[in-house]
Amino acid sequence: MIIRPQYMDRLKTYRDVPLVKILAGIRRCGKSTILEMLRDDLLKNGIAAEHIISMRYTSEDFDDGMTDKAMYQGIKEQMTGDGRYYLLLDEVQEIDGWEKAVNSLLENADTDIYVTGSNSKLRSGEISTYLTGRYISIPVYPLSFAEYLDFKKQSSQSPKELLNEYIRMGGFPIVALGSFDQYSAYQIVEGIYNSVITNDITKRHNITNFELFNRVVKYIVENVGKTFSANAIVKFLKSEGRSLSVESVYNYLEWLEKAFVIYRCQRYDLQRKSVLKTQEKFYLADVSLKFCIMGFNPKSIAAMLENIVYFELRRRGYEVYIGKNETKEIDFVAVKRDERIYVQVCRRLPEESDREIANLLEIRDHYPKYVVTLDELAAGNINGVKIVHLSDFLLAADY
Repeated sequence: MIIRPQYMDRLKTYRDVPLVKILAGIRRCGKSTILEMLRDDLLKNGIAAEHIISMRYTSEDFDDGMTDKAMYQGIKEQMTGDGRYYLLLDEVQEIDGWEKAVNSLLENADTDIYVTGSNSKLRSGEISTYLTGRYISIPVYPLSFAEYLDFKKQSSQSPKELLNEYIRMGGFPIVALGSFDQYSAYQIVEGIYNSVITNDITKRHNITNFELFNRVVKYIVENVGKTFSANAIVKFLKSEGRSLSVESVYNYLEWLEKAFVIYRCQRYDLQRKSVLKTQEKFYLADVSLKFCIMGFNPKSIAAMLENIVYFELRRRGYEVYIGKNETKEIDFVAVKRDERIYVQVCRRLPEESDREIANLLEIRDHYPKYVVTLDELAAGNINGVKIVHLSDFLLAADY
Protein backbone atom coordinates (compact mmCIF):
# COMPACT_ATOMS: atom_id res chain seq x y z
CA MET A 1 0.00 0.00 0.00
CA ILE A 2 1.41 3.42 -0.98
CA ILE A 3 0.95 5.93 1.84
CA ARG A 4 -0.58 9.33 1.09
CA PRO A 5 1.12 11.37 3.85
CA GLN A 6 -0.85 14.57 3.26
CA TYR A 7 -4.04 12.87 4.42
CA MET A 8 -2.42 10.78 7.14
CA ASP A 9 -0.84 13.91 8.64
CA ARG A 10 -4.19 15.68 8.77
CA LEU A 11 -5.91 12.68 10.32
CA LYS A 12 -3.17 12.42 12.95
CA THR A 13 -3.65 16.10 13.77
CA TYR A 14 -7.27 15.40 14.72
CA ARG A 15 -6.79 11.95 16.29
CA ASP A 16 -8.62 11.62 19.62
CA VAL A 17 -10.13 15.09 19.16
CA PRO A 18 -13.91 14.83 19.83
CA LEU A 19 -14.89 15.71 16.26
CA VAL A 20 -16.13 13.44 13.47
CA LYS A 21 -13.49 13.39 10.73
CA ILE A 22 -15.25 13.44 7.35
CA LEU A 23 -13.30 12.43 4.21
CA ALA A 24 -15.29 13.42 1.14
CA GLY A 25 -14.52 13.26 -2.58
CA ILE A 26 -15.40 11.68 -5.90
CA ARG A 27 -15.73 7.89 -6.09
CA ARG A 28 -12.48 5.94 -6.45
CA CYS A 29 -10.24 8.84 -5.44
CA GLY A 30 -8.75 6.77 -2.61
CA LYS A 31 -10.92 7.44 0.47
CA SER A 32 -11.36 3.77 1.42
CA THR A 33 -7.63 3.17 1.09
CA ILE A 34 -6.92 6.13 3.37
CA LEU A 35 -9.10 4.44 6.01
CA GLU A 36 -7.03 1.26 5.54
CA MET A 37 -3.86 3.32 6.02
CA LEU A 38 -5.39 4.81 9.16
CA ARG A 39 -6.21 1.34 10.50
CA ASP A 40 -2.62 0.21 9.93
CA ASP A 41 -1.29 3.31 11.66
CA LEU A 42 -3.56 2.78 14.67
CA LEU A 43 -2.35 -0.81 14.99
CA LYS A 44 1.29 0.34 14.77
CA ASN A 45 0.57 2.80 17.56
CA GLY A 46 -0.61 0.08 19.91
CA ILE A 47 -4.39 0.26 19.45
CA ALA A 48 -5.85 -3.25 19.88
CA ALA A 49 -7.44 -4.66 16.72
CA GLU A 50 -10.72 -5.34 18.55
CA HIS A 51 -10.93 -1.60 19.37
CA ILE A 52 -10.87 -0.65 15.67
CA ILE A 53 -14.28 -1.12 14.04
CA SER A 54 -14.27 -0.86 10.23
CA MET A 55 -17.64 -0.80 8.45
CA ARG A 56 -18.35 -0.35 4.73
CA TYR A 57 -21.91 0.75 3.92
CA THR A 58 -22.28 -0.09 0.24
CA SER A 59 -25.43 -1.56 -1.23
CA GLU A 60 -23.51 -4.78 -1.91
CA ASP A 61 -22.69 -5.20 1.78
CA PHE A 62 -25.98 -4.10 3.35
CA ASP A 63 -29.65 -4.28 2.51
CA ASP A 64 -31.11 -1.17 0.89
CA GLY A 65 -33.06 0.90 3.37
CA MET A 66 -30.85 0.27 6.39
CA THR A 67 -31.90 2.72 9.11
CA ASP A 68 -29.71 4.94 11.25
CA LYS A 69 -30.91 2.98 14.30
CA ALA A 70 -29.75 -0.30 12.73
CA MET A 71 -26.44 1.36 11.88
CA TYR A 72 -26.03 2.56 15.47
CA GLN A 73 -27.01 -0.80 16.93
CA GLY A 74 -24.72 -2.74 14.58
CA ILE A 75 -21.71 -0.72 15.72
CA LYS A 76 -22.67 -0.59 19.40
CA GLU A 77 -22.92 -4.39 19.55
CA GLN A 78 -19.26 -4.63 18.57
CA MET A 79 -18.16 -2.37 21.43
CA THR A 80 -17.96 -5.05 24.11
CA GLY A 81 -15.05 -3.84 26.24
CA ASP A 82 -13.85 -0.75 28.09
CA GLY A 83 -11.70 1.96 26.55
CA ARG A 84 -11.82 3.99 23.38
CA TYR A 85 -13.05 2.55 20.10
CA TYR A 86 -11.91 3.86 16.72
CA LEU A 87 -14.74 3.79 14.18
CA LEU A 88 -13.79 3.75 10.48
CA LEU A 89 -17.06 4.07 8.57
CA ASP A 90 -16.85 3.93 4.78
CA GLU A 91 -19.47 5.29 2.31
CA VAL A 92 -21.90 6.35 5.05
CA GLN A 93 -24.01 8.36 2.59
CA GLU A 94 -25.79 5.11 1.72
CA ILE A 95 -27.54 5.25 5.13
CA ASP A 96 -30.34 7.78 5.52
CA GLY A 97 -29.80 9.68 8.75
CA TRP A 98 -26.24 8.43 9.27
CA GLU A 99 -25.50 11.67 11.12
CA LYS A 100 -27.93 10.67 13.93
CA ALA A 101 -26.15 7.35 14.42
CA VAL A 102 -22.70 8.95 14.34
CA ASN A 103 -23.76 11.75 16.69
CA SER A 104 -25.14 9.22 19.20
CA LEU A 105 -21.90 7.23 19.05
CA LEU A 106 -19.93 10.44 19.59
CA GLU A 107 -22.06 11.42 22.60
CA ASN A 108 -22.82 8.09 24.25
CA ALA A 109 -19.61 6.12 23.83
CA ASP A 110 -15.85 6.60 24.07
CA THR A 111 -15.17 6.86 20.34
CA ASP A 112 -12.93 8.48 17.76
CA ILE A 113 -14.89 8.54 14.49
CA TYR A 114 -13.79 8.73 10.85
CA VAL A 115 -16.27 8.58 7.96
CA THR A 116 -16.01 8.73 4.17
CA GLY A 117 -18.50 9.44 1.43
CA SER A 118 -18.87 10.51 -2.16
CA ASN A 119 -21.99 12.61 -2.53
CA SER A 120 -23.87 15.62 -1.21
CA LYS A 121 -24.72 14.06 2.14
CA LEU A 122 -21.07 14.60 3.08
CA ARG A 123 -20.96 18.26 2.06
CA SER A 124 -21.05 20.78 4.88
CA GLY A 125 -24.17 22.46 3.50
CA GLU A 126 -26.13 19.23 3.74
CA ILE A 127 -24.89 17.78 7.03
CA SER A 128 -27.85 18.10 9.35
CA THR A 129 -27.98 19.91 12.67
CA TYR A 130 -26.94 16.69 14.43
CA LEU A 131 -23.28 17.33 13.62
CA THR A 132 -23.13 21.12 13.42
CA GLY A 133 -19.87 22.24 14.97
CA ARG A 134 -18.90 18.64 15.74
CA TYR A 135 -17.02 17.61 12.62
CA ILE A 136 -14.02 18.51 10.51
CA SER A 137 -14.26 18.11 6.73
CA ILE A 138 -11.18 16.85 4.88
CA PRO A 139 -11.59 16.97 1.09
CA VAL A 140 -9.98 14.05 -0.76
CA TYR A 141 -8.82 14.48 -4.36
CA PRO A 142 -7.28 12.14 -6.92
CA LEU A 143 -3.49 11.97 -6.80
CA SER A 144 -1.31 15.06 -6.93
CA PHE A 145 1.69 14.85 -9.25
CA ALA A 146 3.96 14.26 -6.23
CA GLU A 147 1.75 11.34 -5.18
CA TYR A 148 1.66 10.08 -8.78
CA LEU A 149 5.46 9.90 -8.78
CA ASP A 150 5.31 7.87 -5.55
CA PHE A 151 2.88 5.47 -7.19
CA LYS A 152 5.23 5.17 -10.18
CA LYS A 153 8.49 4.64 -8.27
CA GLN A 154 9.09 1.33 -10.04
CA SER A 155 8.53 2.85 -13.48
CA SER A 156 11.43 3.14 -15.93
CA GLN A 157 9.94 6.35 -17.35
CA SER A 158 11.64 9.71 -16.84
CA PRO A 159 10.00 12.45 -14.73
CA LYS A 160 9.16 14.30 -17.96
CA GLU A 161 7.44 11.22 -19.41
CA LEU A 162 5.54 10.72 -16.16
CA LEU A 163 4.38 14.36 -16.18
CA ASN A 164 3.08 13.92 -19.74
CA GLU A 165 1.33 10.72 -18.66
CA TYR A 166 -0.18 12.47 -15.62
CA ILE A 167 -1.53 15.27 -17.82
CA ARG A 168 -3.16 12.73 -20.17
CA MET A 169 -4.29 10.03 -17.75
CA GLY A 170 -4.97 11.96 -14.56
CA GLY A 171 -4.62 10.88 -10.96
CA PHE A 172 -7.16 8.20 -10.13
CA PRO A 173 -5.16 5.75 -7.99
CA ILE A 174 -6.47 2.66 -9.79
CA VAL A 175 -5.04 4.00 -13.07
CA ALA A 176 -1.74 5.11 -11.51
CA LEU A 177 -1.17 1.69 -9.94
CA GLY A 178 -1.39 -0.08 -13.29
CA SER A 179 0.52 0.08 -16.55
CA PHE A 180 -2.37 0.89 -18.83
CA ASP A 181 -2.30 2.28 -22.31
CA GLN A 182 -4.29 5.44 -22.86
CA TYR A 183 -7.38 3.68 -24.23
CA SER A 184 -7.57 1.25 -21.28
CA ALA A 185 -7.03 4.06 -18.76
CA TYR A 186 -9.92 6.06 -20.21
CA GLN A 187 -12.15 2.98 -20.13
CA ILE A 188 -11.48 2.63 -16.41
CA VAL A 189 -12.20 6.32 -15.80
CA GLU A 190 -15.36 6.11 -17.91
CA GLY A 191 -16.52 3.32 -15.59
CA ILE A 192 -15.90 5.54 -12.56
CA TYR A 193 -17.73 8.43 -14.23
CA ASN A 194 -20.72 6.26 -15.17
CA SER A 195 -20.91 4.93 -11.62
CA VAL A 196 -21.00 8.48 -10.24
CA ILE A 197 -23.60 9.64 -12.76
CA THR A 198 -25.81 6.59 -12.18
CA ASN A 199 -25.56 6.20 -8.41
CA ASP A 200 -25.07 9.76 -7.20
CA ILE A 201 -27.03 11.81 -9.73
CA THR A 202 -29.56 10.17 -12.07
CA LYS A 203 -30.98 7.72 -9.50
CA ARG A 204 -30.87 10.14 -6.59
CA HIS A 205 -32.53 12.97 -8.51
CA ASN A 206 -34.78 10.87 -10.78
CA ILE A 207 -33.43 12.28 -14.03
CA THR A 208 -35.60 10.89 -16.81
CA ASN A 209 -34.12 12.66 -19.84
CA PHE A 210 -30.61 11.27 -19.46
CA GLU A 211 -29.64 12.21 -23.02
CA LEU A 212 -30.31 15.89 -22.33
CA PHE A 213 -28.51 15.76 -18.99
CA ASN A 214 -25.54 14.14 -20.71
CA ARG A 215 -25.45 16.93 -23.30
CA VAL A 216 -25.24 19.52 -20.50
CA VAL A 217 -22.38 17.57 -18.93
CA LYS A 218 -20.54 17.52 -22.26
CA TYR A 219 -20.98 21.29 -22.62
CA ILE A 220 -19.44 21.80 -19.17
CA VAL A 221 -16.59 19.41 -19.95
CA GLU A 222 -15.92 21.16 -23.29
CA ASN A 223 -15.76 24.51 -21.49
CA VAL A 224 -13.53 23.69 -18.54
CA GLY A 225 -11.46 26.75 -17.75
CA LYS A 226 -13.86 29.13 -19.51
CA THR A 227 -16.39 31.39 -17.86
CA PHE A 228 -19.99 30.65 -18.76
CA SER A 229 -23.47 30.96 -17.30
CA ALA A 230 -26.57 28.80 -17.10
CA ASN A 231 -28.13 31.11 -19.69
CA ALA A 232 -25.28 30.36 -22.09
CA ILE A 233 -26.00 26.63 -21.77
CA VAL A 234 -29.73 27.18 -22.39
CA LYS A 235 -28.97 29.23 -25.52
CA PHE A 236 -26.53 26.62 -26.76
CA LEU A 237 -29.08 23.83 -26.31
CA LYS A 238 -31.70 25.94 -28.10
CA SER A 239 -29.33 26.28 -31.06
CA GLU A 240 -29.32 22.47 -31.21
CA GLY A 241 -33.12 22.35 -31.13
CA ARG A 242 -33.30 21.27 -27.46
CA SER A 243 -35.25 22.89 -24.66
CA LEU A 244 -34.16 23.18 -21.03
CA SER A 245 -34.93 25.77 -18.35
CA VAL A 246 -32.28 27.85 -16.60
CA GLU A 247 -33.48 26.35 -13.31
CA SER A 248 -32.82 22.82 -14.60
CA VAL A 249 -29.31 23.81 -15.66
CA TYR A 250 -28.65 25.22 -12.18
CA ASN A 251 -29.88 21.93 -10.71
CA TYR A 252 -27.61 19.89 -12.98
CA LEU A 253 -24.59 22.01 -12.04
CA GLU A 254 -25.41 21.68 -8.35
CA TRP A 255 -25.85 17.89 -8.57
CA LEU A 256 -22.55 17.49 -10.40
CA GLU A 257 -20.86 19.58 -7.71
CA LYS A 258 -22.42 17.55 -4.93
CA ALA A 259 -21.13 14.34 -6.52
CA PHE A 260 -17.65 15.94 -6.61
CA VAL A 261 -17.47 15.69 -10.42
CA ILE A 262 -17.02 19.44 -10.89
CA TYR A 263 -15.75 22.22 -8.65
CA ARG A 264 -16.92 25.81 -8.90
CA CYS A 265 -14.34 28.60 -9.05
CA GLN A 266 -15.80 32.06 -8.43
CA ARG A 267 -14.42 35.36 -9.67
CA TYR A 268 -12.79 37.81 -7.27
CA ASP A 269 -12.75 41.54 -7.99
CA LEU A 270 -9.28 42.73 -6.98
CA GLN A 271 -10.32 46.39 -7.04
CA ARG A 272 -13.43 46.07 -4.89
CA LYS A 273 -12.11 43.10 -2.88
CA SER A 274 -15.35 41.17 -3.32
CA VAL A 275 -16.44 37.80 -4.66
CA LEU A 276 -18.56 38.05 -7.83
CA LYS A 277 -21.56 35.78 -8.36
CA THR A 278 -21.51 35.70 -12.16
CA GLN A 279 -19.37 34.14 -14.89
CA GLU A 280 -17.80 31.44 -12.77
CA LYS A 281 -15.55 28.67 -14.05
CA PHE A 282 -15.84 24.97 -13.34
CA TYR A 283 -13.03 22.47 -13.09
CA LEU A 284 -13.19 18.67 -13.25
CA ALA A 285 -12.24 16.47 -10.28
CA ASP A 286 -9.65 14.88 -12.56
CA VAL A 287 -8.39 15.75 -16.05
CA SER A 288 -8.98 12.18 -17.24
CA LEU A 289 -12.73 12.80 -16.97
CA LYS A 290 -12.51 15.22 -19.89
CA PHE A 291 -10.57 12.84 -22.07
CA CYS A 292 -12.70 9.79 -21.29
CA ILE A 293 -15.86 11.75 -22.21
CA MET A 294 -14.57 13.80 -25.15
CA GLY A 295 -11.54 11.83 -26.33
CA PHE A 296 -7.97 13.10 -26.08
CA ASN A 297 -7.31 16.30 -28.01
CA PRO A 298 -3.95 18.11 -27.73
CA LYS A 299 -5.78 21.43 -28.17
CA SER A 300 -7.45 20.95 -24.79
CA ILE A 301 -4.18 20.58 -22.88
CA ALA A 302 -3.97 24.30 -22.00
CA ALA A 303 -7.31 24.11 -20.16
CA MET A 304 -6.24 20.90 -18.44
CA LEU A 305 -3.05 22.56 -17.19
CA GLU A 306 -5.31 25.12 -15.49
CA ASN A 307 -7.35 22.26 -14.06
CA ILE A 308 -4.20 20.63 -12.62
CA VAL A 309 -2.90 23.88 -11.09
CA TYR A 310 -6.33 24.69 -9.61
CA PHE A 311 -6.41 21.41 -7.67
CA GLU A 312 -2.77 21.67 -6.60
CA LEU A 313 -3.64 24.99 -4.95
CA ARG A 314 -6.72 23.48 -3.30
CA ARG A 315 -4.72 20.51 -2.01
CA ARG A 316 -2.38 22.98 -0.32
CA GLY A 317 -5.27 24.55 1.55
CA TYR A 318 -5.84 27.66 -0.56
CA GLU A 319 -9.23 29.13 -1.38
CA VAL A 320 -8.98 29.64 -5.13
CA TYR A 321 -10.65 32.33 -7.24
CA ILE A 322 -10.42 33.74 -10.76
CA GLY A 323 -8.98 37.23 -10.48
CA LYS A 324 -10.70 40.21 -12.11
CA ASN A 325 -8.51 43.30 -12.26
CA GLU A 326 -10.64 45.87 -14.09
CA THR A 327 -10.78 44.39 -17.63
CA LYS A 328 -7.89 41.96 -17.11
CA GLU A 329 -8.20 38.38 -15.90
CA ILE A 330 -5.81 36.54 -13.61
CA ASP A 331 -6.17 32.78 -13.86
CA PHE A 332 -5.98 32.21 -10.11
CA VAL A 333 -5.96 34.24 -6.94
CA ALA A 334 -5.15 31.78 -4.14
CA VAL A 335 -5.78 32.86 -0.56
CA LYS A 336 -4.82 31.12 2.70
CA ARG A 337 -5.35 33.18 5.86
CA ASP A 338 -3.06 36.19 5.40
CA GLU A 339 -1.17 34.61 2.47
CA ARG A 340 -1.96 35.22 -1.18
CA ILE A 341 -0.44 34.23 -4.50
CA TYR A 342 -1.35 35.06 -8.10
CA VAL A 343 -0.93 32.46 -10.83
CA GLN A 344 -1.17 32.58 -14.61
CA VAL A 345 -1.07 29.28 -16.51
CA CYS A 346 0.01 28.93 -20.13
CA ARG A 347 1.24 26.07 -22.27
CA ARG A 348 4.10 27.77 -24.06
CA LEU A 349 6.44 30.73 -23.78
CA PRO A 350 7.34 33.21 -25.14
CA GLU A 351 4.36 33.84 -27.41
CA GLU A 352 1.91 33.90 -24.50
CA SER A 353 4.21 35.42 -21.89
CA ASP A 354 3.79 39.13 -22.61
CA ARG A 355 0.05 39.11 -21.88
CA GLU A 356 0.38 36.78 -18.87
CA ILE A 357 3.16 38.82 -17.27
CA ALA A 358 1.56 42.19 -18.08
CA ASN A 359 -1.68 41.17 -16.35
CA LEU A 360 0.27 40.21 -13.23
CA LEU A 361 2.40 43.36 -13.21
CA GLU A 362 -0.75 45.50 -13.12
CA ILE A 363 -1.52 44.13 -9.66
CA ARG A 364 -0.10 46.70 -7.26
CA ASP A 365 0.81 44.61 -4.27
CA HIS A 366 3.78 42.53 -3.16
CA TYR A 367 2.30 39.05 -2.96
CA PRO A 368 4.11 36.35 -5.01
CA LYS A 369 3.21 36.18 -8.70
CA TYR A 370 3.79 33.17 -10.98
CA VAL A 371 3.51 32.18 -14.61
CA VAL A 372 3.30 28.38 -14.75
CA THR A 373 4.09 26.80 -18.10
CA LEU A 374 5.03 23.57 -19.87
CA ASP A 375 7.85 25.31 -21.71
CA GLU A 376 11.06 23.32 -21.20
CA LEU A 377 13.19 26.47 -21.08
CA ALA A 378 10.94 28.33 -18.66
CA ALA A 379 12.79 29.75 -15.69
CA GLY A 380 13.66 33.09 -14.24
CA ASN A 381 12.18 36.23 -12.83
CA ILE A 382 10.76 39.11 -14.89
CA ASN A 383 10.15 42.26 -12.82
CA GLY A 384 9.22 40.12 -9.82
CA VAL A 385 7.08 37.62 -11.74
CA LYS A 386 8.48 34.10 -11.37
CA ILE A 387 8.41 31.91 -14.49
CA VAL A 388 8.09 28.29 -13.35
CA HIS A 389 7.80 24.98 -15.18
CA LEU A 390 4.64 23.04 -14.30
CA SER A 391 6.52 20.13 -12.71
CA ASP A 392 8.54 22.49 -10.48
CA PHE A 393 5.35 24.26 -9.40
CA LEU A 394 3.57 20.98 -8.61
CA LEU A 395 6.53 19.60 -6.64
CA ALA A 396 7.54 22.78 -4.80
CA ALA A 397 7.73 22.43 -1.03
CA ASP A 398 6.13 25.85 -0.67
CA TYR A 399 5.23 28.94 -2.71
